Amino acid sequence: MYRQFYSPTAFVQHYLDLLAHGRAADALTIAGVAVDSTDLDAAGLDPDASDALLRRAALASLDDIEITEERVEGDTAFVTVDYTAGGYPGRTTFEVARDGMIGVVPAWRFATSPLAVLDLTVQGSMAFDVNGFELDKRQVSPEGVDADPRAPLSMLVFSPGAYAVSVDTAVSATPGVAVLSDSPFTDVAVEVQAEPTDEFVAVVQDRVSEFLSSCATQQVLQPTGCPFGYFVEDRIASLPAWEITDQPRVSVRADGADWKIPSTEGVARISVQIQSLFDGTIREVVEEVPFVVTGAISILPDGAASIQVTGVDTR
Repeated sequence: MYRQFYSPTAFVQHYLDLLAHGRAADALTIAGVAVDSTDLDAAGLDPDASDALLRRAALASLDDIEITEERVEGDTAFVTVDYTAGGYPGRTTFEVARDGMIGVVPAWRFATSPLAVLDLTVQGSMAFDVNGFELDKRQVSPEGVDADPRAPLSMLVFSPGAYAVSVDTAVSATPGVAVLSDSPFTDVAVEVQAEPTDEFVAVVQDRVSEFLSSCATQQVLQPTGCPFGYFVEDRIASLPAWEITDQPRVSVRADGADWKIPSTEGVARISVQIQSLFDGTIREVVEEVPFVVTGAISILPDGAASIQVTGVDTR
């Protein structure tokens, strides 16, 4: 009866059973599980770690639980458990300590909290999900709406537990990264790099093409705000006509939670009549003008993309 209900093994088994049944809130009430900022700071962990993942919706499956060892040293016991978390096999040793008595039998508490801290860096998106539970960096960062999109996030998680981090938005996506939290009260580092979706790249390409086509409608030698132009020392005898003969095929790369357009080459053609200041003769000029476009793309709070195209004439 002692081993089944009151031993260190029974204490740990109860905690694991709660996690296996998705009862995250109940698991947090077990003695020694919950922690505060002082506990985290003393252990060298981020004292501002969010508790957003300490809920049923963020738990993966926990199966095949088997207590393999119980070792008692005075008032402290070490209980080792094998399990399968989210399909991944794992082993964790819990440290529990005497915590008074329940009648004539000892009570126990976790001497070291079974929680851990997930240090998560998500590049390419403010939104992400963990085990299907959707989050936004501004929800879990101590800075709130001013959260640095490049800064890692610290979030408390249960041990044992499997946590799959992925991104699936209209702008970016990634198949995700899975990590096993199997060491109580330690850091678990995860980095996820989201990639632009084909639809997002197509939208950026359309916007760049529209921008350059608009530049080509300006009948001046130096189209305003555009990456190409033409210089002459003589007088022009006709309005310049521009044409984009080689549209840049842009790519998109992550830049924190935002994006950038790496340098991409294109070619414009100018047609203009030029009159010599020396003898007044007029000549027809048709010339290819190479240029390079770059750009910065910001994702606005409403999910819309702000695309700023820049560039230089490379002649």
